[in-house]
Amino acid sequence: MAVKTIGERFYCNICGNEVSVIKVGGGELVCCDQPMERFDT
Repeated sequence: MAVKTIGERFYCNICGNEVSVIKVGGGELVCCDQPMERFDT
């Protein structure tokens, strides 16, 4: 899933890592060789 806005939160379904976006640079977040999922807040 592409990063679009500051403050978005993503998590890894495999290891549980969580990421909060502080600077948008485009692209997709990947962890454990899988795309990270966005938290729906």
